Amino acid sequence: MKLWLFFTLALLWLEVQNGMCQQVKRKKEAGENRIRPGRKRVRYPKVKEKEVGSKGQSILTQVLDKGHFLRPGESLSLSPGKTLELRCKGTNIGWAYPSYLDTFNDNRLSIKQHERYSQLILTTPSAADTGEYSCWVVLCDGEECSKDGDSTSSTYIYFTDKDELFVLSAIHFEIIFLRPDKPATIPCRVTNPKIKVSLHREVPAEEIDVNGTQISYSPTKGFIIQNPSPEHKGAYYCKANSTTKTTPQISTKYQLLYVEVPSGPPFATIKASSEVVSGGDIFNVTCTVLGEPEMNVSFSWRYPGLGQRPVSIHDSWRLINRGMGHTTRISQSVMIVDDVETIDYGKYICTTKNKYGETLVATTVMSHE
Repeated sequence: MKLWLFFTLALLWLEVQNGMCQQVKRKKEAGENRIRPGRKRVRYPKVKEKEVGSKGQSILTQVLDKGHFLRPGESLSLSPGKTLELRCKGTNIGWAYPSYLDTFNDNRLSIKQHERYSQLILTTPSAADTGEYSCWVVLCDGEECSKDGDSTSSTYIYFTDKDELFVLSAIHFEIIFLRPDKPATIPCRVTNPKIKVSLHREVPAEEIDVNGTQISYSPTKGFIIQNPSPEHKGAYYCKANSTTKTTPQISTKYQLLYVEVPSGPPFATIKASSEVVSGGDIFNVTCTVLGEPEMNVSFSWRYPGLGQRPVSIHDSWRLINRGMGHTTRISQSVMIVDDVETIDYGKYICTTKNKYGETLVATTVMSHE
């Protein structure tokens, strides 16, 4: 009986020990399961640097004194005379700035590409340098390069000058063409966005109502006429009121001309001074194009004596008024044939070309005999 009791107690002790070992083992395994995920690095997707710096962040900075930097906003007002330094982040950068700095090869402007950024420096800036400054990343595939529209930054810089309220222009009398299909701008820009500007017509003398809809004003562009019409023709000027002086300042004068010529390939005609000529005579053939005032037209000729007979060709253009005072550009090419020979008889073909296309016209010159 005692032996059986001892044997039962021994089995019970073994079960308890085995249960405790399994429980410890299970706890250890559970602990290991909790630790393992902690040791494994879970990497979440990160936004690439280019994505952060393209649309959401400007790549343009202004260099200030003592190595400080400023990211300019849409506009910036600076004092004239103090050197301007801009930097644009990237290994291949393009720049844009007021165009006259290129026109006059202004040596005050310098641009240098460094390893990680491009640097623009303008020394002794003046009120005339007021305008938009922008930069962009240039992407190249072999020899073909293009502007990266997603990596572009710009700022409009005013060089405020109490004596020069308007941005100076090299033209003292500017012609502006009014077209019914697009807005027209009278570009009297100011050097300080706080300056008050008004628009005036010379004849009849009056101040133009600027209501913000039909005519509006932007200090970075000037007065904008949304829907030009013939009634807007005439001579205009802008007047700026200084915040420090009582005498207002007058801008460049602007002549507004109304244009109503459809856009497209040249509208050309051709006419010979005489369609029937005799040997030894002189005649000319005139090729004429009527079109938009600012639309350049090129001429080329084919004629019976091409490459064998000397001729003289004169190209010219001028502005004319047609209809109800509408302004049109007349472009002409005149070919003169002197001392007519048999080879000169035949068809004269004039090819006219503009940015929209080309037009061919022809006429025939015959012998009198």
